[in-house]
Amino acid sequence: MFMIDNSTRTDLFSATQLGKIAIANRIIMAPVTRSRYAENGIPNELHATYYAQRASAGMLIAEATNISPQGRGYAATPGIWSDEQVEGWKKVTDAVHANGGKIVVQLWHVGRFSCVELQPDGAAPVAPSAIKAEGSTYTVDGFVPVSMPRALETDEIPRIIEQYKIAARNAMRAGFDGVEVHSANSYLLDQFLRDSTNHRTDEYGGSIENRARLTLEVTQAVVNIWGSDRVGIRLSPVTPDAGNTPPDSNVMALYGYLIQQLNQFNLAYLHFVEGATATSREVPEGVDMDTLSVQFNGPFIGNNNYDLEMAIERRAQGKIDAVAFGRLFISNPDLVERLRRGAELTIAERESYYGGGAKGYTDWPKGNY
Repeated sequence: MFMIDNSTRTDLFSATQLGKIAIANRIIMAPVTRSRYAENGIPNELHATYYAQRASAGMLIAEATNISPQGRGYAATPGIWSDEQVEGWKKVTDAVHANGGKIVVQLWHVGRFSCVELQPDGAAPVAPSAIKAEGSTYTVDGFVPVSMPRALETDEIPRIIEQYKIAARNAMRAGFDGVEVHSANSYLLDQFLRDSTNHRTDEYGGSIENRARLTLEVTQAVVNIWGSDRVGIRLSPVTPDAGNTPPDSNVMALYGYLIQQLNQFNLAYLHFVEGATATSREVPEGVDMDTLSVQFNGPFIGNNNYDLEMAIERRAQGKIDAVAFGRLFISNPDLVERLRRGAELTIAERESYYGGGAKGYTDWPKGNY
C-alpha cells in the first residue's frame, strides 16, 4: 500500500470545481453496476444507504441508468424514465446530500447489447447497424445470448435524443447535481462512433463527422436542459466490452475530432477510460491516451486501474484533474479517508459485485485508522 508521508504532496484531497459542481476532493466514485434493483428499476432505501455510505467521495457518479425501457440491456439495473423511478432516486440524492456529498447520474442506452427478453413487447434491440454483438446478458431467468439488433431508421433517431432529454429532465427532478452522458464501453453512442459497429450510409454513418453526430446531438440536448457546467461525458476509445467490440480503425482521428467538438460545450468534465475498462491500461499501437486527453479544454477525470501512487504521480504531472475509482469503492465505503491515511484497503470478492441484497453491498465496515 502506498503511504502518504510528509514528503508526499498532493492536492487530490483538496476541494475543487467540476464546472458548477463544487467537490470536497478529487477522488471520484466511478459508475459501478451492482444489479440490485427490482424489474421496475426503482431505487429504494437500500440504494440510498449504499450511496450515502460513499458520500465522502468528491463526487459520486451513480451507476449506469437506463434512459428508457428500450435502453435496457441487463436485468436488475435502474431506470430514470418514470415518475416512480424519479421518486426513488430522490431518496438516494437526499441521503447523499444529507451526508455532505455530490452525485450525478450516468445516462445509459445499451443499444445492440440486449436481448428480446428485456425489450418492450419482445422487440429486437436497436443499433446503428444490424450487427450482432458477441456474448450473453443477464435476465431474470439467468444469462442468455444477446439478440440480433435491427438498425435504427434515420427518422427514429430524434426519438432516441428525446429519451435522453426526458431522462435529463427527470435527473433534475430527482435532485442530482448533474448528469454524465454515457458515450463509452461499446454501448449505443459508442456503437455509432466506431466504424466497426456503424455501417450506416445516412448522415449518422460513414465519415468521422457523421459517426460523431449522435453523441454531439445528445450532448447538446442534455446541455440545453442542465447547462454545460453540470454535464459531463464518459469516453472509452479502446474498450472492447459489451460484445467484444473492436476499436475504431482510426482511434486518434475519431476521438481527437470528437473531443475538439465537445470543447464547444464547455462541459463540467471529461471522464476518460485510459485503456480497456476495468481490465488493462494497454492500448493498441499508435494510440496515445494522453495525446487525446490534453485536447480537452475542461476538467479531466482519469479512470482505469489507478492506485493512489499513480493518481498522485499523474496529478503532479498535470495529466489529470481528478481520479475515478470503481471497484475499490465497492468494499471501501470510506475510500477517501483510507487513501488519505494510507490505511489498508479491503478487496471485494467478485461474487459480491452483482445481484443480491445488503450482503456485499451495504455491510462493508469502515477501515481501522
